[in-house]
Amino acid sequence: MALSSKFWDRVADRYSKSPVPDETVYQKKLQVTRQYFHPGMDVLEFGCGTGSTAITHAPYVNHIQAIDISPRMIEIAQDKAEVANIENVSFERATIEGFSAPDQTFDVVLGLSILHLLENKEEAVSKVHKMLKPGGFFVSSTVCLGDTMKWFKAIGPIGKFLGVMPLVKVFSVAELEHSLTTAGLKIDHQWQPGKGKAVFIVAKKVA
Repeated sequence: MALSSKFWDRVADRYSKSPVPDETVYQKKLQVTRQYFHPGMDVLEFGCGTGSTAITHAPYVNHIQAIDISPRMIEIAQDKAEVANIENVSFERATIEGFSAPDQTFDVVLGLSILHLLENKEEAVSKVHKMLKPGGFFVSSTVCLGDTMKWFKAIGPIGKFLGVMPLVKVFSVAELEHSLTTAGLKIDHQWQPGKGKAVFIVAKKVA
C-alpha cells in the first residue's frame, strides 16, 4: 500500500488539474450511472481520486462514501467538496481491501478506473458483492490491456519497480466479465467507446 500511495501522492496535484481525456465519453458515463440512482441511495466509490465524480453525483443520492489510497488525493477531494458546498460526501483514506463495512450496506458501488490497478480484482469484486444490497449495482470503468497490449505484462513491472508508474494488471474484457459474473453479478449495461478504450459496465447483484 505504501508504495502505491507514494506514487499517487506525487501525481495528485497534476492529476487534479488535468482535463478529462474525453469529456463526451465521461458525460455519457455520468448520465448512464444516474439512471441507476435515486435520492435515498447510499453509495460507495473506491479509488475516488480527487473526488470529481463523487462530487458530481452527490446531488442525486443520499450519501456517498468515497475512499482512495492517497492522502493527498483525499485532501484535494475534501477541498473541492468544501468549495462546492457538498455535504453528503465523506472522503476517507482507505483501500477497497482494507475498507470495512457491514454486508448489504450500499445500493450502488462505483469502481472507476481502478480494477486494473489492483493486485487482485476478483477479491475486490467479491467484496463489492458482499457490500451491495440485494439488487444493488456495481458501476465500473476499466482499462483492459489484455485485448490490445498484452506485451505490457513485461513492461509494466519494470515501470512500477522504477517508480514511474503504479501497478497495472493486464486482462481482457472477457476476463473482466468472468470476474463479475462469477462473483454473482449480472451485466445490465456494457459500453466500450472504441478499441483500446476503457469498458464501462453496470452489473446487478443477483445472487
